[in-house]
Amino acid sequence: MSDLQRRVAIIGAGIGGLSQAIALKTKLGFNNFTLYEKASEVGGVWRANAYPGCSSDVQIHWYSLSTDLYPYWNKSHGLQPEIQAYWVKLTKKYNLYPHITFNTKVLSAEWDNAKQQYALVSEDVLTGKRMTSVVHIVISAVGILEVPNIPYEIPGFRKFQGTAFHSAQWPESINLQNKRVAVIGNASSGAQFVPSVSKDPSVEVVNFIRTPTWFNLRPHIPYSDTEKWIFANIPLAMRLHRAWIMFWFDFPSLLPPSDKTRKKRREAMTKYIIDKAPSKYHAHMIPDYPVGCKRTVADSGFLDSLHRPNLALNFDGIAEIVENGIVTKTGEMLPFDVIAYATGFIGERYPMHVQGLNGVTIQGYYDAHGGPAAYFGTAIPDIPNFYLLAGPNTGTPTSTMFVEEVQIGYILQLVEPVINGSASSFSVKAAPTDAYNAKVQERISRSVFVHCNSWARTNGTGKVFNPFPWAVTLWWWWLRKPNWAHFMAVGAEKWARKYLSKITLRL
Repeated sequence: MSDLQRRVAIIGAGIGGLSQAIALKTKLGFNNFTLYEKASEVGGVWRANAYPGCSSDVQIHWYSLSTDLYPYWNKSHGLQPEIQAYWVKLTKKYNLYPHITFNTKVLSAEWDNAKQQYALVSEDVLTGKRMTSVVHIVISAVGILEVPNIPYEIPGFRKFQGTAFHSAQWPESINLQNKRVAVIGNASSGAQFVPSVSKDPSVEVVNFIRTPTWFNLRPHIPYSDTEKWIFANIPLAMRLHRAWIMFWFDFPSLLPPSDKTRKKRREAMTKYIIDKAPSKYHAHMIPDYPVGCKRTVADSGFLDSLHRPNLALNFDGIAEIVENGIVTKTGEMLPFDVIAYATGFIGERYPMHVQGLNGVTIQGYYDAHGGPAAYFGTAIPDIPNFYLLAGPNTGTPTSTMFVEEVQIGYILQLVEPVINGSASSFSVKAAPTDAYNAKVQERISRSVFVHCNSWARTNGTGKVFNPFPWAVTLWWWWLRKPNWAHFMAVGAEKWARKYLSKITLRL
């Protein structure tokens, strides 16, 4: 069956969507796909999060595509402009731009079981014009950093007359010189841009912190010209460097957890904060929850910046936002020209309507299971030919790029029979999906993740839907190839006779 008889939709042209498109072209020789991107350029989070100081938490040689290693990264951790340029370059290299429909938001995808295809409705975000397309496979690459968590619930939120924005919507032309800036939030994004913004002594910054975070050191170590030459010219040098980074990050997850190890980690991070931060903040900056319960913030200058006279932390809590500033819960009114929300993202709501068999929707499935859930974070029962990248319980403290590449290899095996006409659709069964997620939640119940409120829990305190609670080595091992007995197939007689002896056919 030719490309023209099977169409694939990839939702999102960030690093996951682009990597999936590259794999379709290079590994399956398939070109009849479209990437739907709501923005005007590729890059996803690396296009959107253009705030000062934005960088990767993971060392960049493990945060790049394994098929396209790059020897000339400037530092151990890539900055946003450099990472964005890398993905633009790959988009050009693999001629993906003709496949991308920009400024287009996918609103819905509904499965027609009789025709074995989706009706995908998209909207031009500039004109409002809607279009319906027929596709046979949908791959969702919107990830979990899609919807900014903007705290509309703060009293007076809409009263502020100055400039206000979320860190993922940082205005390109904003000038903060001689401004008073309130930063609400102290997780990864806030800890990255606060040092950059406060470098200018004319900018007065107040960082409002509700819950302290754990910090560990993340030095941005420059690569020398010699190291870059070695990476570029000595075979396997760059891959060995990448493998060492992976081992260093993943090895602790291979060890059995112990109270002794947790105590040592807490003591080490407490000492790090005490040694770095001004003494006046010590009583407020040591979290009362275990290390690892929330995402540990990689410190690339935040704690040092707290010694600047134009930067202050405020732990009083926000009572109200008013026209020209913020009123704290102690009754103090602080005037501001700008409010920057470093308040993270909403992870428990899937951002569009996707409907499969028997009226099952993604959000409905999530709600019925107490929060986001999927089979290996990738497939959902009764939603045929639909696959998630960076789905529920796929996050790790290591490389998102590695996790998604493993998923992409897995997805390719599921879509290839459909693309070549050997099958019409595959959908994962409910029983193995439930068994897998029960295993995930049982593991999580014995971990530190249940000991604090988090964006990765339903309503902040419920089910933990992120992260993957094992080593990524195990992730790779489990997703090497599909267990076909866990899937229902339609129109797969020819494929089943050729490749399988144990598959349930639904005709």
